[in-house]
Amino acid sequence: GLLNRFRTASEKKDILQRLKTGELDVIVGTQQLLGKSVDFKELGLLVVDEEQRFGVNQKEKIKALKTHVDVLTLTATPIPRTLYMSLSGIREMSLITTPPPSRRPIKTHLSPYNPEVIRTAIRNELDRGGQVFYVVPRVEGIEEVGGQLREMIPSARIAIAHGQMAETELESTMLTFNNGEADILVCTTIIESGLDIPRVNTIIVEDSQRFGLSQLYQLRGRVGRSGIQAHAWLLYPQQKTLSEAARKRLRALQEFTQLGSGYQLATRDMEIRGVGNLLGVEQSGQMMAIGFDLYMSMLQEAFQEIQGQAIPKVEDTQVDLKLTAFIPATYIADMEQKMSAYREVASASSTVELDRIEESWRDRYGQIPNPALQLIQVVKLKQIAKSLGFSRIKPEGKQHVLLETPMEEPAWKLLQENIPEHLQSRFVYSPKKVTVRGLGVLKPQKQLENLIDWLGKMQGALPDTESV
Repeated sequence: GLLNRFRTASEKKDILQRLKTGELDVIVGTQQLLGKSVDFKELGLLVVDEEQRFGVNQKEKIKALKTHVDVLTLTATPIPRTLYMSLSGIREMSLITTPPPSRRPIKTHLSPYNPEVIRTAIRNELDRGGQVFYVVPRVEGIEEVGGQLREMIPSARIAIAHGQMAETELESTMLTFNNGEADILVCTTIIESGLDIPRVNTIIVEDSQRFGLSQLYQLRGRVGRSGIQAHAWLLYPQQKTLSEAARKRLRALQEFTQLGSGYQLATRDMEIRGVGNLLGVEQSGQMMAIGFDLYMSMLQEAFQEIQGQAIPKVEDTQVDLKLTAFIPATYIADMEQKMSAYREVASASSTVELDRIEESWRDRYGQIPNPALQLIQVVKLKQIAKSLGFSRIKPEGKQHVLLETPMEEPAWKLLQENIPEHLQSRFVYSPKKVTVRGLGVLKPQKQLENLIDWLGKMQGALPDTESV
């Protein structure tokens, strides 16, 4: 079935009834399909094409269906909010980067408004037997624009189309142009999607600074749908100073001309406009105050926390293994020097610093005895374990070692991925703790060395981990 504005009231009623009874297997339609009057017998799959043209309210209705319906959204240029939701893992994304056979990149030209430029661009297209889209940002004044083009090129056949026309008139105009009975279609963004007319290979966009980046990309995609070289002319007023955002949009469109560049353009759009409010209705913005990179980092942290992937912060890590960690009097006899050595170890902020202290002791006092070496290693283990969110390390019975932690299972799985595969089965997660099986049967020194090694590998899961 097909449900759109060109259907009569009786046709719509019949289609809705057949949907309700399940007679229709597939229905293609506009946003009307999300209305309250539409009742599906058993909806299993929803495909949303041109997702960037839907507002947040429509998307919320789609989201309400997602609990029991599979949803696939398609777009050449996702809005910043949608793109970041995909990049951050909230939504899954696949890229189709292979263009249709024989397609050629569209040559994109930026130019101040100039009647001579417009006349030349249109004449070149008409001379090779093609047709032209001439796009304006507003319905107001569209008739005057058509009149100006008639004066420029008297021989051209001109049609006008916009969304405020009656359905029958609009349909007739589009069929006229599609059949080649008009040379130039002066129109609004009504042509932005859904049109495939191979003879149209030049598009001229007036006041292009008024359009969004995704709109301009979609409009440019209306031409070049055959093997013929297509041209897109983006015009802006001669006397008007463009805003920085508008300048960036137009530069980006001129920069990304290769086929399938919608993803790169959407990423640039996200950088220009911001990623929006993921829990509200704004689909762009919200990041100018703190900058793009910091905003992304903060947002990623918030997602991980919501998903239980955040590594918890603990005040300190207590190590209760059966170790003798101290500085013997036979190694450093002077009490003041010994206290200074203890303070040095306690104030170390990284494992790199601890390695430096170890080297310094060896150089100053000679070979380090096991108790003093264990002291440095215990502090090293505390630093590593604290960064991973473990609050206590202690024996459990005679065979296992227990790592107490407030972390949730999704966060543990991220850490576990960095452990060598042959060791992963030895780590068993349960709420509030991770059990290291079989480690307790080893000597305490070996337990210490293994924990430093294994937990050190887990640090690879941490963002921006310092090499310590």
